[in-house]
Amino acid sequence: MALTNSQYQSILGDYDRIRDNNRFTLETRKQQVFQAVPEYRELEDSVSTESVSAARAVLEGELEARERLRRSLDKIRQRQKQLLEAAGFPEDYLEPIYNCPLCRDTGYVTTSDSRKQKCTCFRRREISVLYSQSHIQDMVARENFSTLSTEYYQGQDLQHFESAVNLCHEFVKNFKKDFSNILFYGTVGTGKSFLSGCIARELMDAGYSVIYFGASGFFDLLARYSFDYKEKAALQELCEDIYSCDLLIIDDLGTEITNSFAASQLFSCLNERSLRKKSMIISTNLKLEEIRDRYSDRIFSRLTGSFALCRLTGPDIRIIKKRIQNSSTTAS
Repeated sequence: MALTNSQYQSILGDYDRIRDNNRFTLETRKQQVFQAVPEYRELEDSVSTESVSAARAVLEGELEARERLRRSLDKIRQRQKQLLEAAGFPEDYLEPIYNCPLCRDTGYVTTSDSRKQKCTCFRRREISVLYSQSHIQDMVARENFSTLSTEYYQGQDLQHFESAVNLCHEFVKNFKKDFSNILFYGTVGTGKSFLSGCIARELMDAGYSVIYFGASGFFDLLARYSFDYKEKAALQELCEDIYSCDLLIIDDLGTEITNSFAASQLFSCLNERSLRKKSMIISTNLKLEEIRDRYSDRIFSRLTGSFALCRLTGPDIRIIKKRIQNSSTTAS
C-alpha cells in the first residue's frame, strides 16, 4: 500500500524537525561549553585557521601539509577531550546527535551495493501511517499486560488463560532469536484478541513493526487491490508489507467470507512468512475441526504444524463486563 505524496512529505517533514531539534540541542551544548571552558572555543577556532593554512600549503606543493594537519588536529581533539572531562562534561557531549544512528535521521541508508533504501525507522513510521485504520494504537493502549486481569476466570478456564499468558511472555522474550507463531482459538470473548494486543504492545515498544488486521478487513483489502488493475503497484507494496513486517496479527479468522480467493491469499501469507521466518498471530472463534472443514488441508496443516495452539475457554467476558456496567448504572 503506497504512501500518498502528502503522507510521504509528512514523514520527511518529521525528519527535518528531528534534525533541526538535534542541531539546536548541539548548538546549545556548544555555547554552554564555550562559556564554561574558554580554551575549548579557542581550540575550536584554531581548527579552521589550521585547515585553511594547510589547504594553502597543499596548493603551493608542500607534500607533508596534509599529514602535518592531521597530527595537529589530533592534538587539538585530544586537548578538547581533556578539557571536557575536566569540566565535568561527558566525552561525547559535543558529538552529533541522532535519534537513529543508522540513517542519521535522514530516513534512508546506503546498501553495500551503493543503493539508497528506506531505513528501518522510516519503515516503522510508514507502517504506522499506512495501517492507522486498523486502530492498533488505540487497541494496545487498552489491551496490554498492565491492564491484564484474571478475575473473570475460574477453574480450568483460569488454567487455560494463565498458560496462554505464560506463552505470550515467552513469545515476546524470545521474539528476536526464535521464529514462532501462535494460534489463539476457543469460545467468544475469552481473551484471544486481548492477548494479541498485549504481545503487539510489547513488541511495538521494543521497536518492532507490527501489522494488525481483522480477518474480514484483511481479505477485503487484498481483494480490492487484486481486482483493480490500476492498483498493481500498490498491491505489490501491500503484500511486501504483509510478508515482511516483524509480526502480522490476523484477528477473528473465520468472520470473513470464505471462498477460494480468501483461502489462496491466506495460504500465500502463511507460506511466504514461513519462508522469511516472520512470525504471525492468528485468533479465531472456530474449533480446530471447523478450521479444517472451512479451509484447505494444506492451510490446516500449516496452522496445526507451524503454530503453537493455544485454546481459551470460559464465558464471554465482554458480556460479563456489560452486565456489571449496567448493574452499576441502574444502582446509581
